[in-house]
Amino acid sequence: MSTTRPAPGVRGPMGGMMGGAPAAKSKDFKGSLKRLLAVVGKERTAMYGVFALITAAVTISAFGPKIMGRATNQIFYGFLGRQIPAGVTKAQAVAGLRARGQGTLARMLDASGFVPGKGIDFTSIGRIILLVIALYLISSLFMWMQAYIMAGVTQRTVYRLRQMTEEKLGRLPLSYFDTQSRGDLLSRVTNDIDNIATSMQQGLSQILNSVLTVVSVLAMMVWISPLLALISLIAVPLSMFVSIRIAKASQKQFIAQWDWTGKLNGHVEEMHTGHALVKVFGRRQQAIKDFGTLNENLNQASFRAQFMSSIIQPSTQLISNLIYVGIAVLGGYRVATGSMTLGDVQAFIQYSRQFGMPLAQIAGLMNTVQSGVASAERVFEVLDAKEEELDSQNSTSLDRAKGEVIFNDVSFRYDLNVPLIENFNLTVKPGETIAIVGPTGAGKTTLVNLIMRFYEIDSGTITLDGINIRDLTRDDLRKQFGMVLQDTWLFTGTMRENIAFGSSDPTHEKVEQAAKAANIDHFLRALPNGYDSLLTDDNATVSNGERQLLTIARAFMADPAILILDEATSSVDTRTEVLVQQAMAKLRVGRTAFVIAHRLSTIRDADTILVMDKGSLVEQGSHEELMAAKGFYYNLYASQFAASVEEA
Repeated sequence: MSTTRPAPGVRGPMGGMMGGAPAAKSKDFKGSLKRLLAVVGKERTAMYGVFALITAAVTISAFGPKIMGRATNQIFYGFLGRQIPAGVTKAQAVAGLRARGQGTLARMLDASGFVPGKGIDFTSIGRIILLVIALYLISSLFMWMQAYIMAGVTQRTVYRLRQMTEEKLGRLPLSYFDTQSRGDLLSRVTNDIDNIATSMQQGLSQILNSVLTVVSVLAMMVWISPLLALISLIAVPLSMFVSIRIAKASQKQFIAQWDWTGKLNGHVEEMHTGHALVKVFGRRQQAIKDFGTLNENLNQASFRAQFMSSIIQPSTQLISNLIYVGIAVLGGYRVATGSMTLGDVQAFIQYSRQFGMPLAQIAGLMNTVQSGVASAERVFEVLDAKEEELDSQNSTSLDRAKGEVIFNDVSFRYDLNVPLIENFNLTVKPGETIAIVGPTGAGKTTLVNLIMRFYEIDSGTITLDGINIRDLTRDDLRKQFGMVLQDTWLFTGTMRENIAFGSSDPTHEKVEQAAKAANIDHFLRALPNGYDSLLTDDNATVSNGERQLLTIARAFMADPAILILDEATSSVDTRTEVLVQQAMAKLRVGRTAFVIAHRLSTIRDADTILVMDKGSLVEQGSHEELMAAKGFYYNLYASQFAASVEEA
């Protein structure tokens, strides 16, 4: 379908780059994150279950090192007990060490629970180990359960996002799609939503797990030694400071990464769709060059985003390691002085590693979260786009129109500063065939778009059978029309399914009647599987002319009250064109038809020809009347057939 409006920032199949510059930074990171969590919040019950399972798993697991410390103490006490003969009391052994000037060792032995002469109690140690194994098994079971529930939460949330986006696309006006790169829009609906799913599955439960681990481990550390716990806490503000600073710098790179991904997808989609034209016009090298530019921009943005986010974890790990060294040294000193048991020091060191690990995990997951939120922001931009005006609540019902269309003082502009259609008046009686001709950009297709409310008029009224089209629902209005466009659209399926598309009664007999009317029946019967032959979008066995005939058969099948033919015969040969014109003449009986044509030979038998120029109706009449007037139409007609006249 030809149009008069340009798509800002988008160039055609030979154009290369699509869209504007990438976003320098996130428009509203906190707002997008909050909104994404609100979508997840619809799974509140399941999330409560996930929270409870993670809390139980983390809490149970947190007791493991503390209990294992008892086993270490049992081994240590057994070792000490074997060194002291039976019959010597603990007090005597400690007093002997003090007498020999070994006060530090004496304090350590005095604080321990060894029994002179008693060795390692392996039975007691075995019970402790079995208890720890049981705790870890239960903890793992809970974690497996929450992972299962979380997978369902993620997929249901993404399912709703896809559904919301699909429904939103159905409510958006045609003007929105005219100003969007098709590839970028597809990237938002597919790649970005998939990225949100990945981010949720990997990030949400893991962050929750890490936060609860930090809390539980910190509680155990305070229980064992408040002093060492205080030293460990130094890692928290340092890690947060480093993570936040790096995350802020990397966030804008993630936004740029997904913007360039959309642009690259758009370019690839355009180049492959127009592959033949790219080669014909010798633009292959330019297309490759444009791809290289977009690919390099994506490469640079992705590299910066991934590198900057990936240095978060090593930075926080360095801080954790430094704290670990300090705890190990101080813990060893406290064991030597008898202030702590060896088992508690061992447990505390394990807790300190566990304490640093979730902090590092949270930092490492920041890039996943940022990437997911950046994708969510792009999806929310589609969901927030301005929708079509709502249909009137008091809409008038219309079963089948007679076909009277009246334009009364209609004005419309794509751009408020550029006049297009001004004070347009037209009356079309039922059953008339109206041909609309004029140079490119005259407003021919725009006129048809206004009738079907693909665009809303700025002023005036358009009525169908005396009813203002604003008083009809769009569905009621558009079901009155059947369209055949210059650009054929067929979907993967059988020939029969493509012809019957949109019909409420797709019987085989009616499909055959439509195919015969479009002069495509003989072709379909010659195929190996006849009407059940499979058609794909790139099927080389179907020519452009045959594809056009299939869309014409589809219009016959729909049996509309009003026909719109936008250069419907542009892809068929001269002989087929004659046959199609004859079939359409039969189809137009009793129906109003709007025929948009550049080839004036195809509309000579129209009841009325509208000649448009710059959005205005400059001439109106039959072919004979307009030729006799020798005005604008005469000049158009003469320019098309000048070569034939000269040859004659």
